Amino acid sequence: MKEQIIHRIELLRSYMAENELSAFIIPSTDPHASEYTPDHWKAREWISGFTGSAGTVVITHEEAALWTDSRYFLQAAEQLEGTGIKLMKERIPGTPSISEWLMNTLYPGAVVGIDGWVHSISETEALSNELMQEGIVLDATHTPIDKIWNDRPALSKEAVCEQPLEYAGISRTDKIGMILDALVPCEADGVLLSSLDEIAWALNLRGNDVHCNPVFVSYLLITYEETILFIDPDKLTPELKATLKEQEIDTENYTAIKEILKDYPYKTLAVDCARTSYAIAQLLNPQTKLIRCASPVSMLKAVKNESEIKGFHQAMLRDGVAMVKFLKWLEEAVPQGGQTEISVSDKLYSLRAEQPLFKGISFDTIAGYKEHGAIVHYEATPETDKPLAPESLLLLDSGAQYVDGTTDITRTIALGPLTDDEKKDYTLVLKGHIQLSRACFPKGTCGTQLDVLARTAMWREGVNYLHGTGHGVGSYLNVHEGPHQIRMNHMPTPLQPGMTVTDEPGIYQTGRYGIRTENTLLVVPYKETEYGEFYTFEPLTLCPIDVRPIVTEMLNDEELTWLNDYHRLVYEKLSPMLDEEHRTWLKEKTAPLAR
Repeated sequence: MKEQIIHRIELLRSYMAENELSAFIIPSTDPHASEYTPDHWKAREWISGFTGSAGTVVITHEEAALWTDSRYFLQAAEQLEGTGIKLMKERIPGTPSISEWLMNTLYPGAVVGIDGWVHSISETEALSNELMQEGIVLDATHTPIDKIWNDRPALSKEAVCEQPLEYAGISRTDKIGMILDALVPCEADGVLLSSLDEIAWALNLRGNDVHCNPVFVSYLLITYEETILFIDPDKLTPELKATLKEQEIDTENYTAIKEILKDYPYKTLAVDCARTSYAIAQLLNPQTKLIRCASPVSMLKAVKNESEIKGFHQAMLRDGVAMVKFLKWLEEAVPQGGQTEISVSDKLYSLRAEQPLFKGISFDTIAGYKEHGAIVHYEATPETDKPLAPESLLLLDSGAQYVDGTTDITRTIALGPLTDDEKKDYTLVLKGHIQLSRACFPKGTCGTQLDVLARTAMWREGVNYLHGTGHGVGSYLNVHEGPHQIRMNHMPTPLQPGMTVTDEPGIYQTGRYGIRTENTLLVVPYKETEYGEFYTFEPLTLCPIDVRPIVTEMLNDEELTWLNDYHRLVYEKLSPMLDEEHRTWLKEKTAPLAR
């Protein structure tokens, strides 16, 4: 594999030499700014061998480097070894940005190439301005991957399907009206949606074009006069196409976006510059004014309606049943031997698949035993698959897609005796999880303002984690959803009732173990006083938290009460859905904890 990577880099360098490029940048994304992409657009993975979801490769004639975040430092170091690609650890002191590295590596007059279809308007313009400071030119017209990737996977032709109104809650016609209403402040004649989950949400359609994400490759143009879905026509059944036509939604071939935008007849078009490719902007005729504004769909989608909230509750019940069955099985299976990281992932999948409305997993399961738990986004392979033994910790981060909701849960499980360090770190993580889950906050609060709650206990011990603490979760859509987040770097979107968000602090001891505890939460009203409206969180996830590693003396009274109340809720909700054997097991695992 390493030899293949080296050969692919040489093919790119040959293209660069032929086209007088000094460097070429390959991101992880696709023309729709997707976090997870169809195989057709996994160019960064193809040319580097790094399989993480986030990263950017930069190739010059003499050097190569890959930038990625802390979730993937260990994984990237392993996968890049022997390829000649240097790992650049983002947000670590001393690590240059891509533009800084290029300006230090290249000379004035050099030309850096990118594919404008897979770079957003915002990032392209920002990078161009930065490079221009040193006289370096950015050229966004190159598509070398199309030429050198000979066995490139084709785009999917799987049919899309309707998301029933029972679960969507709002008809597609009404959603289009809501989008146009939200567009009024932008003073635009129309909006182009590029983000696949936004299109799926707006049209109450789901697909299977991206692993774990029920979306489909498309664009959606909405104006006050017409709505056009750009999609491979093979993906629409005659019945669905007729239904869309009846609802005044026209369909065009996916590639027709290029010609139709050139002939766009209205004066203004709104686009989200962070989510729309630079090449799309270049298609518009000069008479059309580009209105730069955040997508109106992003916030509409983030605040769940009553049907979606009901669906989340139902999905979490079924997911909780699968998790209880799994945890009981795991407790009995590990001492018998023969279990590995992959085998337990497969077992959990099979138990979820037994549940009604199951459509698949919402991301590749992270089952990290001992030192593998310290690799934040570890995914076991046949080469790394570690046997489990009745000792130490198993970090299990997993989720499912159900027609009525998406789940995301992490539990760290004691498989046997633990060290004092493991117990202490486990309890620090739990304290952070509880403090954030208990938060009460005024209207207008953003996730960044709450992030410290999850970190305070571990900060006192000089410990930290570098990933975000929480992200939104889609309604049978992408497991990672914005625009709100809980993290240290500033994310200004205020939290609102109806938003889902995860609570997932962690501690990772390289080469030893990793710990993370995660629930998905719902933002709900708390109280209204003379000081205004206040909100809080309601746990959606229903699954016991392993109490065996807890150092109870480290929990204060409020934290202990929260844990016991949460376990009481878990038992009340799940026990009626379990047989006697599993109900008895759950009763024991949710028994009140005392000092």
